[in-house]
Amino acid sequence: MKISIFARVKKWLFLWSRRPWLPKRQQFVLATVALSAGLLLTQLVSLDLRYPLVFVLAIAAYGLSAFVLRDDLHSIEWLTLLALPTLFTAAVAMFYFLLPVRWLTRLPVAVLYGVGMYALLLTENIYSVAAERTIALLRAAHSVGFLLTLLTYFLLTQTVLAFRFYPVINAILIGLVSFVLVLQSLWAMELTSRVSRRVRDISAAVTLFLINVVWIFSFFPTTGTIKALLFTTFFYSSVGIAQQYLVEKLYKKTLIDFTSVVIIVFCIALIATNWRGNG
Repeated sequence: MKISIFARVKKWLFLWSRRPWLPKRQQFVLATVALSAGLLLTQLVSLDLRYPLVFVLAIAAYGLSAFVLRDDLHSIEWLTLLALPTLFTAAVAMFYFLLPVRWLTRLPVAVLYGVGMYALLLTENIYSVAAERTIALLRAAHSVGFLLTLLTYFLLTQTVLAFRFYPVINAILIGLVSFVLVLQSLWAMELTSRVSRRVRDISAAVTLFLINVVWIFSFFPTTGTIKALLFTTFFYSSVGIAQQYLVEKLYKKTLIDFTSVVIIVFCIALIATNWRGNG
């Protein structure tokens, strides 16, 4: 019988967990410090090596997250719990290159990344525990997880738009990112051992909606930052509505609140759009 790669990794991590080790929160701190140092290292290499190093850093984020969360990782959690730390790291690392070449700017970003990564590891740890038993901090974890998901989506979207691809390429790349982030956000509301068909179907529907949003607004003659903000707002509203629908708390007031945010940001985007086509 063939053993899956996740089973082999789980066995290896289990052997490590049998050895004397630091408390979990201290492991979170060490993992965060290591990844923050790696983020700073991306600024010390040549331009040709920066993007390969981002890939390595994202893989390291996955590996370190798996290591520090090893005690409670099961089946689909190898993807749902570890997707956000990996994408968050990649998002910040790629956005890092868009910042001014000054340590005065980049050092604070590295510190903020460290704070966000530590909070993210705590959040994913709460998810993994809550999947097996009720825990009081779950509601706070949902809030923090969704906030960091929005930040990750905004940074990745901003990075994709900075390359000035054709709208169809924007739609494909952002669509892939959207599906992963939508899926893990909706799964977090159920915390089941497998992704339910309901979560898969809603994730696919929301992703298709977001792809159409990206396709349409990619033609708007406005800045990439405004577009990224608009895309993130649609993500926030659509995923927020889907989450409330999953937990059967989608009331009229909730729907109005999410829709109002989209309308307000959309109006701001219209005002900021240069309709003469020179933006």
